[in-house]
Amino acid sequence: MPALQTDVRYIKGIGEARAKALNKLGIFTLRDLISYFPRTYEDRTLTRPIRELMLGEHACVRAMIAAEPTAHRIRGGKMLVKVRAVDDSGSMDVVFFNQEYRKSSLHAGQTYIFYGKVEGDLIRRQMVNPILEPEGRQMLTGRIMPVYPLTAGVSQLILSKTVRQGLDACRELMSDVLPDDVRRAHRLCYANYAYENIHFPTAPEALEAARRRLSFEELFLLTCGLSMLRRRRRDAAGPACHAVDLSVFCQALPFPLTGAQKRAIDDAVADMIGGKPMNRLCQGDVGSGKTMVAAACVWFAAQNGWQSALMAPTEILARQHYENLAPLFERFHIRCALLTGSVRASARREILSALRSGEIDLCIGTHALLTDDVAYCRLGLVITDEQHRFGVNQRALLSQKAENPHMLVLSATPIPRTLALVIYGDLDVSVINELPPGRQKVDTFSVGEDYRSRINAFIRKQVSQGHQVFIVCPLVGDDDTVPDERKAVTAYAGKLQEETFPDLRVSVLHGKMKAKEKESVMAAFAAGESDILVSTTVIEVGVDVPNANTMVVENADRFGLSQLHQLRGRVGRGSAKSYCILLSDTQNEETRRRLKVMTQTNDGFKISEEDLRLRGPGDFFGARQHGLPALKIADLSCDMRLLDEAQQAARELMSVDPELSLPEHRALRERIEELFALHADSLN
Repeated sequence: MPALQTDVRYIKGIGEARAKALNKLGIFTLRDLISYFPRTYEDRTLTRPIRELMLGEHACVRAMIAAEPTAHRIRGGKMLVKVRAVDDSGSMDVVFFNQEYRKSSLHAGQTYIFYGKVEGDLIRRQMVNPILEPEGRQMLTGRIMPVYPLTAGVSQLILSKTVRQGLDACRELMSDVLPDDVRRAHRLCYANYAYENIHFPTAPEALEAARRRLSFEELFLLTCGLSMLRRRRRDAAGPACHAVDLSVFCQALPFPLTGAQKRAIDDAVADMIGGKPMNRLCQGDVGSGKTMVAAACVWFAAQNGWQSALMAPTEILARQHYENLAPLFERFHIRCALLTGSVRASARREILSALRSGEIDLCIGTHALLTDDVAYCRLGLVITDEQHRFGVNQRALLSQKAENPHMLVLSATPIPRTLALVIYGDLDVSVINELPPGRQKVDTFSVGEDYRSRINAFIRKQVSQGHQVFIVCPLVGDDDTVPDERKAVTAYAGKLQEETFPDLRVSVLHGKMKAKEKESVMAAFAAGESDILVSTTVIEVGVDVPNANTMVVENADRFGLSQLHQLRGRVGRGSAKSYCILLSDTQNEETRRRLKVMTQTNDGFKISEEDLRLRGPGDFFGARQHGLPALKIADLSCDMRLLDEAQQAARELMSVDPELSLPEHRALRERIEELFALHADSLN
């Protein structure tokens, strides 16, 4: 009997060739196979009268063949077979392309169940290449059918059969990882029933019970795993720090800190003097002053004799941090260095030597901080800026430069607290929910294409007054095609330069550029060498350009609210009045409501709550940190109540058995260890 870790090629009926195709879908083991959940379902249980069929829908019809099929060749040599099917309510044409055998296999008077997309017009319905089965001998109709994400060489039928083989192979292997009392308390079905009915539901109620059980289990396991992870970190000793009077640092700043900044600093300092390694997320809106919280922590670490490292996602952001922080720290005789990929070899050698000897107190850089030759004398604090651009793994690589250093993660993505517990579940969270005084509110407008000429005139006016403008384009393609990002954005920028603004300086930025190219385009824009920057969302987390006061977002309906809010945060950083213009011709009422939210509030947390309610967590998880086990079935836009239930159940269990060492929790512990093992290097 195979184990759940068995390679799929050894499962009866699969073999080497099919296993290779399954590997492309991320299916390597028997567990992967039974956990490859359908993305949706087709309800083929109900048949509909022909008269009631709606154009464009997929439906099941019970109908009789009214006359013998006809067949003839069409352009390109293809064979077309056509037959008329009827029921008590009307008739429809059924057409088959390149299925010549249908001419001899279908006969007048026979009754079939047809399933397919309804085409034609209001007078005559039609189905092209439908699934059809003789009444009473149905395998693909008369039931709820799973629809899986596919790859070349694997059809729905093949995948469905393969999953069936997988479920049959592990019928006796499925131990229930949820403790019985948890399962009963939350009215959850058994694991065997859940896996069977998530793939082959016997009824809509069975599917819902299966989905609820598997979603709960996923969230429960994640919460328990993160709880164990936190506990292990807290069992370690962090770099020792003692209390220092922070007013010395605060009084040296050219501006007062907000109450929220002070609270975040107090949280961090309390962690650092607590004897355990700090693992804290400082979460705040764009421009809320997270960098000053980080600076206070660096100052505090330096007073305690510890070095700090600050890692930013791009060279230009790292340089920006260095230029802002180095002059401030000079007053305290705290020595800073900038270490990026473009630092020359001789300067790099000097920096590395000074880091090893302890002469440098703060090293600011990019991924260059992670290379093997970078070593510290007494690294006590690691700060990563824009967490979701790195992920757990890189955070861990940096922390390995010392033994259990304090960790501070800065994120400009406001996330509802419940969701933050999932995405950043291994971190404590501080929220900065105030903006510093003087920070500009950005006026936001949602308008249609009929405003285009006015917008162009407005852009020209802003540039004439000495300001700069961002124009952001989404990648717009058909459902089946992904447009070439470089071509799409470059072509649009070219059109603007040649036809709309021939007298202005238009530059272009897209994700296909090499890192150095991106850096130089952004640096040139920041230096005022171009008036308009046409870009994809690569500027979402980017450099500070105080002179840019206008953000225009094309096809704004294609972005989530959280992403639009991040884009809006690129402007309003200087003293000039700032604007964000969301262009969209969408007629969808819900999308219009979403865009209206942007015009009503600048509060990132309110926006993220609304985004989560309207769209689900895709925006947040699109940028989720690498390292945590991914959610395969739980849908947080629908399952927030279930998440609360699972988290509460996990907390109750972990308070009784924090290491899951009781015999009855052995299966649960083994599953959590297996789940997190893929990420053990970064999570322990």
